[in-house]
Amino acid sequence: MSNGREPQVIDTFLGLTDTLVHDFDALDMLTMLSERCVELLDVDAAGVILTDGQGGLSVAAASTERTRLLEVFAVAIDAGPCVDCVRSGRPVSSEDLTAPGAGDRWPRYASQATDAGFRSTHALPMRLRDEVIGVLTLLHTDPHILVDDDVRLGQALADAATIGLLHERAVRYAETVQEQLQGALNSRVIIEQAKGVVAGQSELGPEEAFGRLRTHARRHGLRLTDLARAVVERTVDVASLRPGP
Repeated sequence: MSNGREPQVIDTFLGLTDTLVHDFDALDMLTMLSERCVELLDVDAAGVILTDGQGGLSVAAASTERTRLLEVFAVAIDAGPCVDCVRSGRPVSSEDLTAPGAGDRWPRYASQATDAGFRSTHALPMRLRDEVIGVLTLLHTDPHILVDDDVRLGQALADAATIGLLHERAVRYAETVQEQLQGALNSRVIIEQAKGVVAGQSELGPEEAFGRLRTHARRHGLRLTDLARAVVERTVDVASLRPGP
């Protein structure tokens, strides 16, 4: 690890594991995970998919809107490196989705990924022992081999997020892991609805709308999910959501 990124790595691990704060927000933590992966690793985008405890998958966070849409597509067709990874509990990668024969394993996913501007993908399992709760997907716009140091750091970040989620479950609510993860997935539904409201009223794209929601939540010390629900229920004026910083 280079000395230049060491302080940010430490800060990221603290953020992923500090689940004892009273306003812990799983969705915000997973969004931070995807964004920090882009900052710390040699990748262009990242996303997180969680299991729902009943064999289903849902997108929980992504660093960009096109990444989120690609992850949604993979879940919808039940195919792609991310799906194989969460099913097997093992890392799955494709260094060049456009290479001859590379798309044979996931032809529809490979086509969608390249249309979105991504050429390589690396999926890392989010697991604790034998329990897989999701997958961290790392994407690159060029054919790319992720170096060993980045693979190890990416897996360590995925592991830290997994431990953070499971630890928060045990300490705060003593409920099942499935209920905690379902809460994060339900939050994503509210977030998507709020993004639509903000985008429609402010004539913004989905990414800009999400940015305004997140900036407002942090500026006023609100949970992102609570703010999104208030926007959907029209108890917060969309005009008050000013762009950052």
